[in-house]
Order: sequence, then structure tokens, then C-alpha cells
Amino acid sequence: MLDYPALRAVAAVAQTGSFEAAARQLNVTPSAISQRIKNLETRLGFYVIERGNPCVATPKGDWLCRHVEQVGLLESDLLSRLPILQPATGAQRLTLHVAVNSDSLATWFMPAAAAYAEASGHLLHLEVDEESQTAEWLAHGRVSAAVTSRETPIPGCRRFALGTMRYFAVASPAFKARYFPDGPSAEAFSAAPALTFSRHDQLQSRWLAGVLDDAPACPSHWLPTTQGFLDASLTGMGWGMNPLAMVEEHLAAGKLVELVPGRPFDVPLFWQVNRLAADHIQPLSEAVIRAAGAVLSPG
Repeated sequence: MLDYPALRAVAAVAQTGSFEAAARQLNVTPSAISQRIKNLETRLGFYVIERGNPCVATPKGDWLCRHVEQVGLLESDLLSRLPILQPATGAQRLTLHVAVNSDSLATWFMPAAAAYAEASGHLLHLEVDEESQTAEWLAHGRVSAAVTSRETPIPGCRRFALGTMRYFAVASPAFKARYFPDGPSAEAFSAAPALTFSRHDQLQSRWLAGVLDDAPACPSHWLPTTQGFLDASLTGMGWGMNPLAMVEEHLAAGKLVELVPGRPFDVPLFWQVNRLAADHIQPLSEAVIRAAGAVLSPG
């Protein structure tokens, strides 16, 4: 049999980042948390928590955390049907882990998250990464669901098409006049500073490869924030791929211009969710699909 007090201790430490905070969450002492996890690790023969500041779950610990999450979903569903089983002290609030890309979070995802949180009473732990990387969070058991650009279904998951996020390569009029007086060329892009979200961000190079049949190396500013991308584009700091929902008004007002008019870049997005959790978080899936349909282009 699984030691669920120990598993809940692992999940609490992974969520809060420390044994002390986990103890406060579970209403026990830090030594009790430490002893439960130590005994579990001894029994399993591997570490489930990487001690540090903060403490984090190991890859195998992540799987245990998702199991605790799935058990919590089952308990929540059962208590809603049989409220007589509700503990006198009240059930501990469930935290659901979801991965989402920054651009979706900034443009359409929050209404879905807010609606689900209000209706379910659950808490959400949103992990933010590139849309090409969020699937890895799900595949490695770190989250129960993800907004991703990965079309291939992840083993053990259900996949739903959300639509297409359209991007435009934009810059301020002054930036375009300075770096592209003779129009787009490999030489011009090699001199014009680009904006890059992270080391996984390939949008700029993928768009360039389609426009120029090549992707020249561009000097780049690194800005791991969607709002930062927009602000940097507006102020003339660099050029970048911005979602239509963020730049449409600025393009209409002339505050931003396309570097190559009529050449957007489309990224299909999908909602993938662990099959074991899918039925229990169906309201979240429905909210995500509905919110995406209001903003994204049809796939």
C-alpha cells in the first residue's frame, strides 16, 4: 500500500519549496514532514525531494506529486457526491498543475483559469514556458495538462485542438526606417537587434527562414516576458514576433509596423491533458477550449 501521508508531504514540499512551509500547510511539525519523506525515500530506494533553497521534487518525485494530485481530484469528486464524508476540519484545497505558454497566458488563457478556479474551488499552479516546451512538462509528469504546440498526442494523454495563434514580425516605425531603409534582406536582419524569449524560442528564425529562405544570425535582446516583447517593440529596442491579439491596435494606430507586410506566422495550439485526470478536470478543458475559440484563429 502507498503511504499517502508521506506522499502528501512530498507534494507539499514540492509546492511550497520548504519543509517548514509544507508543515504549516499540513498542520504538522517540520520534523514530521522530514521523517515521512526520509522513510519514504528509504523504502523506495531513491530521492523524491532535492534539498535546497527552494526544495524541489526530483523527476521521480514529480510523478508522485501528480499521483497525489489525481487522488485529490478523485476525492474532490467523491466528496461532491457524498458530502457526508467531508472531514470535520474541511478537505485540503487541491492544487492543479498546468503548463501554458506565456503568450497564451497574456492573451486568452486567464479567463478560462479564473472561471475554473471559481467554479471548482481548486487552486492552480501555472508553469510558464515556450509553447514548444510545455509538452515536455506533461510528458515528464510535472503537470497534469498543458497548452502546447505539439500536435502529436503525448502517450497517456488526450489532445484537443485549440486553434491557431497568429504572430506578426513588428517593430516601431523608427526602428524599421533605421535598419530596413531598403526593405528586408539577410544583411539588414544581420544588423537589426531581434527580441528572443528564451533559448527555446525559434519563432524569429522560423519566420525568417520562410521569408528569406534562410535564417541569418541576428543580434538579440533576451526578454522572457510577453509584455516585455511588446514594450521593447514599441520603444524601438528591437523587432520581434508578437501575437496578433497584443499588437492589433498598435498596428492600426501606426505605433508598430510589420517588417514584411502580409507575412504572419501561424502556430497551431493544442490542449493536452493526462487521461487519468481528464474526466475530473473536464470543466477546465471546456473553459480552455471556449476561451481559446474566442481569440485564436480556427485551426
